[in-house]
Amino acid sequence: MSTNCSKAYAITLTISCLILVASAGSFYDEMDITFGGERAKILNGGQDLSLSLDQYSGSGFQSKNEYLFGRFDMQLKLVPANSAGTVTTFYLSSQGAGHDEIDFEFLGNSSGNPYTVHTNVFSQGKGDKEQQFHLWFDPTAAFHTYTILWNPQRIIFLIDNIPVRVFNNHEAAGVPFPKSQPMRVYASLWNADDWATQGGRVKTDWTKAPFTAFYRKFNANADKVGPNSKTTTSENDNQTWRTQGLDGAGRNRIRWVQNKHMVYNYCNDRPQSVS
Repeated sequence: MSTNCSKAYAITLTISCLILVASAGSFYDEMDITFGGERAKILNGGQDLSLSLDQYSGSGFQSKNEYLFGRFDMQLKLVPANSAGTVTTFYLSSQGAGHDEIDFEFLGNSSGNPYTVHTNVFSQGKGDKEQQFHLWFDPTAAFHTYTILWNPQRIIFLIDNIPVRVFNNHEAAGVPFPKSQPMRVYASLWNADDWATQGGRVKTDWTKAPFTAFYRKFNANADKVGPNSKTTTSENDNQTWRTQGLDGAGRNRIRWVQNKHMVYNYCNDRPQSVS
């Protein structure tokens, strides 16, 4: 761990308890509904959660706990058919003007056109690090696993355990990296038809409402931050995420994804309309 990261840990430990937790409990235990009222529903004894959007409101939830580094997995099944204008999310975020954030956003589309997976990283309130992809499967037909792996060296975005993006820590070159602000897990379904589909040219068709997305099997293998945190981990929990990078197979897979399925990269492309 770098000197800067060691200092971040020290600061955090002075105000709270930071412990490893491997969490795969029910949504009742892990999450709080944040908006949307009955549009957000915990189902099957806490094993599943659905979010709905209508012309009056979307819906969302957040984790009860805050974390500083970890691996976060969630299975999602996205809004089917004509999802134009809708945005389904799974992300990490701290709070405040100088917040940190690590995003998966799923931008809906008209029937027969692909979802756009929008990824972004914010550090100290600054984002503009978007990469976007079209998926190689139908994300509305079945559940798929979306993963955010966050350690002091890098952030890895994975889909069904296939890496699609790596954001490395380049603080030495002056690029801010999220490393000191604890973050919660968030998810939401909301209307963004002013920009989400083909740059806002295709609007939400409210005759198709309500729009519904499904979440299940949330798992956090992570360092939980809080004044009264209690661990539920064991010595056998997999801790590879703490230093995980890409091996040869991972580099081959991410090369395939980025060559075949990337549609926008902030490093190389001018801002474009989302399609």
